[in-house]
Amino acid sequence: MNRQPFLILVTCFILGILFQDRFTLSGAVVYSIAGVCILAFTAQFFTLYVLHKLRPYVLGMLFFGAGITAHFIHAFSEDDFRLNAYSNVVFRITKKLNSTGKNKKYEIEGQSGTKVFNAVLYIPKNHEELDFNHYYQARGYISRPESPKSDFQFDYARYLNRKNIRYQCYIRDEISSAVRKDISLTESIQQKRLEVLQKIDRAGLSKTTREFLKGIILADRTETDAVTAQDFNRSGLMHFLAISGTHIVVIFGVVYIILTRYVPASFRKYAIILSLVFIWIFAAFIGFGNSVVRSCIMLSIYYIYVLLQRKPDLLHSLSLSAFIILITDTQQLFDVGFQLTFAAVLGIFWLNRPILQYFPKQDHFIKKIIFNTVSISIAAQLATLPLVLYYFHQFSFISIIANFVIVPFSEVIIIFSFVMTGIIALGFDFTFLNVIYDTVIRWLLRAIHWFAGFEDVFLEDIPLNLTEMLLLCIIVYQLGYAVLKPDYRNAARMITVIIIFLMIRTVFNIAENRRKEVVVHRLYKNTVFSVKHGAKACFWIKEGSDKEHIMRYIIHPYTASRRLDEVVVKVFPADAEQVTYKGKIYPLN
Repeated sequence: MNRQPFLILVTCFILGILFQDRFTLSGAVVYSIAGVCILAFTAQFFTLYVLHKLRPYVLGMLFFGAGITAHFIHAFSEDDFRLNAYSNVVFRITKKLNSTGKNKKYEIEGQSGTKVFNAVLYIPKNHEELDFNHYYQARGYISRPESPKSDFQFDYARYLNRKNIRYQCYIRDEISSAVRKDISLTESIQQKRLEVLQKIDRAGLSKTTREFLKGIILADRTETDAVTAQDFNRSGLMHFLAISGTHIVVIFGVVYIILTRYVPASFRKYAIILSLVFIWIFAAFIGFGNSVVRSCIMLSIYYIYVLLQRKPDLLHSLSLSAFIILITDTQQLFDVGFQLTFAAVLGIFWLNRPILQYFPKQDHFIKKIIFNTVSISIAAQLATLPLVLYYFHQFSFISIIANFVIVPFSEVIIIFSFVMTGIIALGFDFTFLNVIYDTVIRWLLRAIHWFAGFEDVFLEDIPLNLTEMLLLCIIVYQLGYAVLKPDYRNAARMITVIIIFLMIRTVFNIAENRRKEVVVHRLYKNTVFSVKHGAKACFWIKEGSDKEHIMRYIIHPYTASRRLDEVVVKVFPADAEQVTYKGKIYPLN
């Protein structure tokens, strides 16, 4: 508590959020807890000897109760009305989402009659782009997404609920529009970003290069083709395409270097302030995405320490950043990006120095840049590995080599992309720059595609539950000691945790392999019948079904959840209405 008090207190705050999310205490109970927290806070001003001894525990309980209270406040209450399935809708868009194979997607605020609601809007992909300058009106089909009945499927309804979205709206009819006169400053900025994206679409670049540029600088991956996205995913380089802390640090560094070249040393603090202002303006321009805001907050807090002439403490800065983000929106805790961001930073803090000591001597600026970049990448990958396996159940060994090769050049690519975005936004057209940038990105994407082609080292459907994930986190924590000081004591601790992990994993494997299960899975209009026996399962799908979606959303998740070793997929007639298995009838319609 003496060394990292705020880290411990923020951990208590997070535990309070998790407790409230799990048990959903009533308002009366939460208000009682809040009252006790206020009394505990007031009691901190007394200097009684006994209370002084208990102060750390009282503070921990205070933050735990604050986490419960904050999450209760930020929880979105259920609507007390249901909308008509097919009705007239007036709406405005609030966010552009990634498109699907058939539809463009937006988050909207809509109104049907007197009822106002938030929804995800689906319109045909060939429809013209919607913008923030207009209100729209059309007849649409409105539905509430339902949570899946199977425990292994992604709960999309709950995911939307955490964003205060209750409905989905499908529009196939003509959409009419009217110019808005009440557009806010935030929406004006979003509209400017949309216009820059449209300028990039008209630039003299290839389609894949345009989509790469929009993704790496403007955080727009809505039209990235499936092959490119899969290449980044399989090569372990998705963090390179998505806006992350690396991008913000690089942009901050470039602005800071430019400013410091033209101001005296005594004005360096103003260069830091202006650089921080610039990254926040950039964050506003690209829509205050969660990952960008997190990076800006962490970087701002770190440099506030520098400006106040206090020694920067990464863990304290990280804890304060997490607290600021969660106190404004506790639902952020359940965002995978939030968890991966903070896990990566913690991993860099804990593992970078031990890993770096095994690299050759850094006696040159170039060596220092390359070796630090690679060691930071390895540290971040190791720290996020438990979460990646838990949420995505896949890992590629080629990602380690791909990061070695690609990441050292990431700063150059980000800076070049940033310059190209600025040139296009200002309306300039330098053909030779377009050719150079297009060529560089084409070669980059080819290299990433080549790395993604090593399918033998790409593992998917890796089973991992919450208990195993937590044990893996402990292994990563112990790895820091074992790498920094590889003695008998640290090695013994590391081996002990690994043995415990393997024992528990074996128990889970045996328990699942003993389960026999017959399930009828439903995915939109697709119905799948499966029989599981031990570590094997057979799936029957109807002829003409969307096999790709069935594999992605049913078979792969089921394989990871049930720890299957062998999967067989068979087809039965499209007009099949029921299946009889061991004397029991299973309807398929």
